Amino acid sequence: MKKALITDRVHPRLIEGLEAMGYHVDYKPMITLAEVHEQVASYAGIVINSKVKMHKELIDKSVNLKWIARLGSGLEIIDIPYAESKGIAVMNSPEGNRNAVAEHCLGMLLALCNHMVRADREVREFKWNREANRGIELEGKTLGIIGFGQMGSAFVSKVSSWALDVIVYDKFKQLSFDEHRNITAVSEADVWSKADIISVHLPYNEDTHHLINKANIDRCKDGVIIINSSRGAIVHTEDLVEALDTGKVGGACLDVYENEKPNTYTKQERQLYSKLYAMEHVILSPHVAGWTKESLFKIADTIVTKIDVLERT
Repeated sequence: MKKALITDRVHPRLIEGLEAMGYHVDYKPMITLAEVHEQVASYAGIVINSKVKMHKELIDKSVNLKWIARLGSGLEIIDIPYAESKGIAVMNSPEGNRNAVAEHCLGMLLALCNHMVRADREVREFKWNREANRGIELEGKTLGIIGFGQMGSAFVSKVSSWALDVIVYDKFKQLSFDEHRNITAVSEADVWSKADIISVHLPYNEDTHHLINKANIDRCKDGVIIINSSRGAIVHTEDLVEALDTGKVGGACLDVYENEKPNTYTKQERQLYSKLYAMEHVILSPHVAGWTKESLFKIADTIVTKIDVLERT
């Protein structure tokens, strides 16, 4: 019987779907990377999340592997060309959590613009600071989107009927929004110079490493708001903190970080992140933008569907 290994927590839909296709499923959400290296040779399929990096060494040990399924969207943890050279199919599941990411980004933005975190804390402390918590409205603002894939397009869909202008740049797509009066395809330079809010929805690679850096921030309007829910290393944290400190960046919504393991911070990183975390014009969350009860099912269902198509071809 063909076997599949699941290395992280998933909805039962994925286990049941694989079993219905004739797989014996080993569900091991607590498995370590070292254990994956030891056991992977016997599997025809593997389901991974961020702790398992399917790079050359591990792929070479995967002598019976037919497919790799990524929970979520980020494919930088898989050496796709090498996997495909070995006849291994690679799939991810951004369709499953794109709505969750879009809702999370919008929620963070609204919370930032209306000082909701601070206001909530102050009311609980019996403080009644109305004027200090006066917010700003999105109406009339320009929202810039960099990257119009599953996540970027989902975010745009949330605000397409709002009374704001949306400008979109995607390096790899010819975009047209003729049917939407308030959405326009523009150049990357236009996003930097015209947007009041910039939301980044990109994969992580050499081209996107530290895309949000001092040089590009300097091209922006004073007081621009930055949203990042894609990958932490797309933002040069030190440059962003400096711009937040000077007011060049008026606020930030961050769900991802260059280092997402606080127990590994160097002294310099601890100082940097401590400064970032102390800023009240920043909304922070622990890489959970796509992490909803609904997305847990939808990611599993997406993977089942894609594996089923693969099995039938």
